[in-house]
Amino acid sequence: MNMGGPNNISEVKVFLKNMFNDKYIIGAPQPIRAMIGQIIIFKRLKESQKNYEKLGGMSPIVGHTKRLVRRLNKQLDADVFYEMRYTPPFASELMPKLKNYDEIYAIPMYPHYSSTTTKSSIEEFVKVAKKYNLDKKIKTIDSYYDNKLYNKAIVERIKEALKGENSKDFELIFSAHGLTQKIIDKGDLYQKHILANVECAKKELQEQNISFKKIHVAYQSRLGPMEWLRPYMEDKLKEIKSKVIIYPISFTVDNSETEYELDMEYAQVAYKLGIKDYRVAKAPNHHPYFIEAIKDIYKKMQI
Repeated sequence: MNMGGPNNISEVKVFLKNMFNDKYIIGAPQPIRAMIGQIIIFKRLKESQKNYEKLGGMSPIVGHTKRLVRRLNKQLDADVFYEMRYTPPFASELMPKLKNYDEIYAIPMYPHYSSTTTKSSIEEFVKVAKKYNLDKKIKTIDSYYDNKLYNKAIVERIKEALKGENSKDFELIFSAHGLTQKIIDKGDLYQKHILANVECAKKELQEQNISFKKIHVAYQSRLGPMEWLRPYMEDKLKEIKSKVIIYPISFTVDNSETEYELDMEYAQVAYKLGIKDYRVAKAPNHHPYFIEAIKDIYKKMQI
């Protein structure tokens, strides 16, 4: 399960409407939440549609997720399906296909726990499952950022971005999707998990004798006037002297935040700052190590 993304331009409005109607994204009660969502959609819809047009008219998350599921179905001793939180296929569409199974293993595509992602997705999935009397069959997991195989996938993607060049000539930024400081202050574990994941990835880099000039953490995708997790990505890029690799640490699957925001928008920021070499590493997607990580997670969930 993941957040999802538009399958076409007409679904951009569906995606935004469902996301901003999520109580874990906007904490205001209804109908205030709906009103706030409508205002945001009014301001962002056309711009968002233009951004997705630059990505070929749909979110990259759709194709990457389908490819991952196809490979898992060939390698896992289970039938593998996928569902998305804000765009089709929704849990309600998937549930009838699951009614004859004795056990359902719901693995979030979020390696770090957050109320805005993991909790929201699992809660909705279980809520729909109850309508089919399937909720007691569900097993899930909160996080897996510390899985050894998952961190091997991260390092392999970083190595791909290096293209055989000397890592000591580069700085590395682990870029995480931002959250408002207000959510973190309420006890959300997201930032703690991000920073712990960075330490796991750094350990894997050290074990493979890969050293960077400097390693940073930054947060992207800030929206609105509220205080968000710092340092912001645009501020962190100002510290970079020459060459940088960005790794999208929040994401298991590439999406608009990686292939548009990091690949295009922040690339322009880097260019204007005079950064000589700006590279964005791929998310794990269907990398063999990520597939092995999911197999490992599934095996441990069965115990």
